[in-house]
Amino acid sequence: MQSLLQDLRFAFRQMARTPGFSLTAVLSLALGIGATVSVFSVIYSAVLNAWPYAGFDRVCQIDTIDKAGHEGSPGFTGPQVRQLRQVGAVEDVIAMQRWDLVITGNDVPENLYAVYFTGNAFQYFGMPAILGRYFLPSDAPDLQDPQPVAVLSYNFWRRHYNSDPGIVGKNIQLVYKDYTILGVLPSRFTWMDGDVYLPLKMSQAQDLTYDANLKLRTGVSIEAAEAELLPLLQQFEKERPNTYPPQYRIVLRRMGEFYVRDLRGTLYLLFGAVALLLAIGCANVSILLLARGTARQHELAVRSAVGASRLRIVRQLLTESLLLSLTGAGLGVVLAYQALGFIVARLPEYSFPHEADFHVNLPVLLFSVSLAVLTGVLFGIFPALESARREINHVIQAGTHKMAGSVRGKRMHTGLIAGQIALTLLLLTGAGAAIQGFSRMMRRPLGYDPHHVMSVGIPIHQNTLNGWAERAAYFTQLRQRVAAIPGVVSSGISTNATPPSNGWTQPFEILGKTAAEQQEARANFVSPEYFTILRIPLVEGRLWEESEVSRGATLALVNQTFVRRYFPGEDVLNHSVRMPRLTGQPPYRLNATGSDGWLQIIGVVGDALDDGLDKPILPALYFPYTVNMFMGTQILIRTQGEPLSLLHGVRKEIAAVNPDQQIDSDVQDLEGWIRREPEFAISRLISILFAAFSGLALALAGVGLYSVVSYSVVQRTGEFGIRMALGAQRADVLRIVVWSAGASVAIGLAAGLALSFGLGSMITRWVQNGVHDPLMVLAVSLLVIIVAALACLVPSLRALAVDPMTALRCE
Repeated sequence: MQSLLQDLRFAFRQMARTPGFSLTAVLSLALGIGATVSVFSVIYSAVLNAWPYAGFDRVCQIDTIDKAGHEGSPGFTGPQVRQLRQVGAVEDVIAMQRWDLVITGNDVPENLYAVYFTGNAFQYFGMPAILGRYFLPSDAPDLQDPQPVAVLSYNFWRRHYNSDPGIVGKNIQLVYKDYTILGVLPSRFTWMDGDVYLPLKMSQAQDLTYDANLKLRTGVSIEAAEAELLPLLQQFEKERPNTYPPQYRIVLRRMGEFYVRDLRGTLYLLFGAVALLLAIGCANVSILLLARGTARQHELAVRSAVGASRLRIVRQLLTESLLLSLTGAGLGVVLAYQALGFIVARLPEYSFPHEADFHVNLPVLLFSVSLAVLTGVLFGIFPALESARREINHVIQAGTHKMAGSVRGKRMHTGLIAGQIALTLLLLTGAGAAIQGFSRMMRRPLGYDPHHVMSVGIPIHQNTLNGWAERAAYFTQLRQRVAAIPGVVSSGISTNATPPSNGWTQPFEILGKTAAEQQEARANFVSPEYFTILRIPLVEGRLWEESEVSRGATLALVNQTFVRRYFPGEDVLNHSVRMPRLTGQPPYRLNATGSDGWLQIIGVVGDALDDGLDKPILPALYFPYTVNMFMGTQILIRTQGEPLSLLHGVRKEIAAVNPDQQIDSDVQDLEGWIRREPEFAISRLISILFAAFSGLALALAGVGLYSVVSYSVVQRTGEFGIRMALGAQRADVLRIVVWSAGASVAIGLAAGLALSFGLGSMITRWVQNGVHDPLMVLAVSLLVIIVAALACLVPSLRALAVDPMTALRCE
């Protein structure tokens, strides 16, 4: 025990005596461990272990995919849901709807999201309530009115009731109807982001559909279930043909795929990047330990000469290495926790399930720490193993500064530095591809002006405004009241038409034209002010007038992409289009008279992004918003100054029209809409992290090269003195120093270039909006060369400063 304490004290003194070496080694390990553990923890939480529900790997949604690759869910009527439950491959089916409701009975109404479930839902999910109980099939018997009961989400219970443990049995009033609270769900039960969960009564009506999920029986494959479901779905298509696209195919999609299929590649790519960073960090520590070990050969030989056993020397070196490794690992754990929060905060909001529980993954943490410790141990005791192969007298006689290390040690240095350079160049290539892609995406013309504009969501609650004229007049009144607010330039109605991802992709027909294949366009429902607010130009024809909006005139506008695709070289004005699926579903969707017939095209407007920031603009159709009104809309508002500063005034004017009317809580200006686009958030996250990881890797590679060259100069001081005494010029000495490092750098660059060009297509495919540019690869290669030259510069200048007489006296 006493000798162990002595070893520890000596190890601490060694760290304090060489703070530069110690700090570099510790940070090299800490950065690699912190980055690797944090990124894999995100992968584990968002992809591998995101869902807390029982048997969730068997939970699927039925999707249709048309010829163009567009996916959609047809929705199912009550009778169809009951038929799905009879399929042999299916264990159970749940139906659901989500509604915006309002809490009434209080001084101030409050919006919430209510999810209606069939009575079997909570048994389907298999998660017990943390307070009270959930509702059962007996609370919602089929074809009967359900009991007025509610189950609260954990977040709503904590936010609205301050985590009241006595909440069970109390009432909550929703749209003037009382519900008895049965229980509170666990924090990870966030299905459809509901605040409250209510029992659903499935209607027998053929025009009312529900979302449905099914759970396959254990052991049933997706392919077998699809084959068994196909005849039934073909029957459903005959019953409701407008809800199925032509030439479609049925796909059973596991629910987990919806959230992670776009994010999975990104996260795996980031994990590959941090794994490279960890490898570079470990290589850097190896280089530092090898270089220091070479410099300590004389010290170790003296210890052996005065009686220290080889075991004693190995134990001392092992203690020093473990102290460095564990210090780096401890700091890496701290960095992992900090980096995890940083990454999660910047993930796109809807790119991962809200059920995900992000925490540091212990197996990966243990693996990374073990790798760091193993690196320290292996390369820390290398000097002792090396000294055992040499004669002690020879080492002592060689002098403190004359041991240049073995050929094997030099080869290890060369290999480690070359590996660092190659991996660093590969990381820099990925960073360059990501940054170039993000920059290109942000330079893309939007086609509209998002500055000083905000979108305010107006949900319509169940059992209110069920008539077409009533709802149209209500929306018009809200828009007019908002337009009169001081500081508001203009306001307009925009139902699901807020760019850059707006509209519904719908099939349509052109009067007098027979299409060889299905024609599709984005359907948007707006008021005429929409185009002036967003500064989308009118290219041809005219906009509709307010009087035409008020009567639901069957008119349409198209964008330029629509004209180029469907009317090349023709005059599009006065042609007519029809959308077969533009049908009413009262009270959820109210149609103007004739809206399911032919609509006349009266104008052409400029192109504006409508399918995200990184995809081509799609053909678009714009209709008066009164043609097809939903259970909610958005009011677009252009302001003179900061839009969100007028939000209080907007709330006040809306409340003056209807005190029970609330607005969506998530109000943003249109610049915020751009920032929350998934491709924007993912591209920015990859660019930031790749730039950070590659920058750290470049710094570590530079430090590793600097360390090797520095130790080499120290070891060869006598040699340089002799050369200069015999007539060598300083340029000759400089050439020797640079050449010794240049071979490692050249090998690393060659390997890195081969990897960068060889894996270029994969990097471009996996990096969101990545760009593979050979000039960029050459540019980052030049950057690596510059850093390598700077890393060699200081030691080289030290070699040039050697005084030949001083060096000879040392010999």
